[in-house]
Amino acid sequence: MRLHRGRLIDHVHLVVKDLAAARRFYDAAFAALGLKVEHEGPGFFGCDELYVSSPEAHADFHPTGRAHIAFQALDQAMVQRFHDAVLKAGGRDNGAPGFREKYHPGYYAAFALDPEGNNIEAVFHGLAIRSAPSIVILPHPKA
Repeated sequence: MRLHRGRLIDHVHLVVKDLAAARRFYDAAFAALGLKVEHEGPGFFGCDELYVSSPEAHADFHPTGRAHIAFQALDQAMVQRFHDAVLKAGGRDNGAPGFREKYHPGYYAAFALDPEGNNIEAVFHGLAIRSAPSIVILPHPKA
């Protein structure tokens, strides 16, 4: 099996009613995944391709409906840390860590509902060699 990441999604934007509750949940999720909030300001925060804001930060935006977002984990232990951390930070269990063979052999994941009811997952697809940990996009020299 060959997986590709980073080709389709530019960013995901969740608009939440309770930004403080969302911040506690996602701070815990990011920490368990070895990440942290990279940008923040009045009414918003974000990490990598995920951007979370309050409706007040964008006059024309309304709270997002139910979404499913899956974060990449580097191993099964990271999936477990994610699940433990987000439950302690106000998330609700939506699937304990374990194999989900119906998706593909070796699919190991955990699910939790964030304070807004979004289904947030951490998934480990099995041992793999990455061509790079991430990509860096720089401005074009002619821009």
